[in-house]
Amino acid sequence: MSSTDTAKSVDDLLQDLIARGYQFVHPRDAKGAVIAVVGVRAHDAVIDVVRLNAEDDVVATRIPGDEDDVLAPRTVLWRTAGEAAPVLDELLALPDDAAAPPDDSSGRGGCWVPTGTGRSTWLAAS
Repeated sequence: MSSTDTAKSVDDLLQDLIARGYQFVHPRDAKGAVIAVVGVRAHDAVIDVVRLNAEDDVVATRIPGDEDDVLAPRTVLWRTAGEAAPVLDELLALPDDAAAPPDDSSGRGGCWVPTGTGRSTWLAAS
């Protein structure tokens, strides 16, 4: 069996992210067309974010939990970009138990809130 026979599809990898607790939103442009698929999972003292602009244009980041803007963070703890399957594989391979920076005890989280038809924004907890 070749490695491509055992490789998971992008759909399978997205299902794995959902099973791990990622929540997805689909930001839209002014005409209502989906411009990206964004998955977010807050855990420990970090937030993991994946943005799929296209199957060959995916960015995944791990940021501190106290970031105000998950799509344009000031601090990035880990980041990778590229085609969907390898990026999603790397994201799924990140350890959860080593997620929290030792000096961050804020535990801040947040949530997505709707801001209009098909649109939402991240609201950081204070």
